[in-house]
Amino acid sequence: MNWHYIEQGKDIGPASDEQFEALARAGKINADTLVWHEGMAAWAPYREVKGASGQTNLGPAAGTNPPFEGTPEAVCAECGKIFPTDEMIQHGNVRICASCKPVFMQKLSEGAQIKTGALDYARISSRFAAGFLDGLIIGAINIAIGLIAGLNAAQAAGMQPKGAVAFQLILFTIQMAIGISYEVFLIGRYGATLGKMACKIKIVTADGGRVSYARAFGRYFAKLLSAFTCMIGYIIAIFDKPQKRALHDHICNTRVVNK
Repeated sequence: MNWHYIEQGKDIGPASDEQFEALARAGKINADTLVWHEGMAAWAPYREVKGASGQTNLGPAAGTNPPFEGTPEAVCAECGKIFPTDEMIQHGNVRICASCKPVFMQKLSEGAQIKTGALDYARISSRFAAGFLDGLIIGAINIAIGLIAGLNAAQAAGMQPKGAVAFQLILFTIQMAIGISYEVFLIGRYGATLGKMACKIKIVTADGGRVSYARAFGRYFAKLLSAFTCMIGYIIAIFDKPQKRALHDHICNTRVVNK
């Protein structure tokens, strides 16, 4: 089960049952924290959700705030702010504040996509198309470098075998550095490579946050592992419902979502 919780007015998640329980034990989630998981009609305080599921309530003895006694609150799916539920309207699993109601109703009438607070995971076809475009871009750059290197090699045709090997190693290093820089810089800066930008998808952390340069660097080499396993690392994304995580997403705890 995937959980979401509210921290400083922001929806954090998804988190697995194990991760969620660990957050609760660490005091990150207290009795008053608003939480939600698939199947719930609306956000609710943590103590009410855990009590309803028959599990141990989180009380003051666990180092948390006093039990929730005020008016129930929920997060507006449009603006992300918290309001009393009796001042909001409900549509399916989401609640909307009075200020956002006109915009929300307009979206409903136009058939526009409604925010639910959950990540909108990218389709496999979009990920494949983005990877194909990135491959074309990197391939074109490598071909250009190869042509330039070929001209230089022709001019130095009389070099010794050791020199030829060193030349090839240098060429490989340059091409590798370009591939790493392309992915790490664009994902760390914009959350997406050029291919992903064209397909309107991006890479985020499990809670929807920005991917750091360090994580993007590690993800590049994790992608090589996905490829070296006879592409099985990529294929498993087809069967990973609903998040569609490839092996490198599992390793680096990333998700690919629609913008």
